[in-house]
Amino acid sequence: MSKLFWIVTLATLTAAPFAVAQTAIPDLRGTWKGQSESIVWGAGNTHHTATQSSEPELRSVAFTLTIDKQDGRRFSGTFSSQRGSLKTIAVMSQNGTIHMVDVGGYTTGSMVAPNQMELCYLKRSADGNIASCTLLTKQP
Repeated sequence: MSKLFWIVTLATLTAAPFAVAQTAIPDLRGTWKGQSESIVWGAGNTHHTATQSSEPELRSVAFTLTIDKQDGRRFSGTFSSQRGSLKTIAVMSQNGTIHMVDVGGYTTGSMVAPNQMELCYLKRSADGNIASCTLLTKQP
C-alpha cells in the first residue's frame, strides 16, 4: 500500500478520540419535566419527605427543572416539586456529563436524547440518605 494511504489512516485514527471527546453543547434553557425513581433512608429532604424509618423507602416525585441561564457549558436554574424548590448551578463536561449542586446534594447526569436528560441525585447526611434518578423531557 502507498505511504499516503497509511498517513491518512493514521491521521484518522489519531483524530477520532478527540472528535468523540468534544461534545456539542446543547441549548438547555427551558422547562424540563420528569418523574423520579428514588430510594430514601431516613428523614429525606424537602422533596422526599419520609417517616424516620430504619428501612429504606421507595419514592416517586414529579419534578420540574427550569433552566433560565446558560453560558456555554455553565447553567443555572430551579429544581422544583409540589413540596418546594431549590436553586441549582451546573456545568457540562467536555464528554457531556452534567454535574449539578444545590444546598442539599449533588447531581450527575447526561443527555440521553436531544430533548431528554437523565439526572441522578445523591444526598448523604446524619439524618438521612437519598439516591434518585429522574428522566426529564424538555417541554415545547
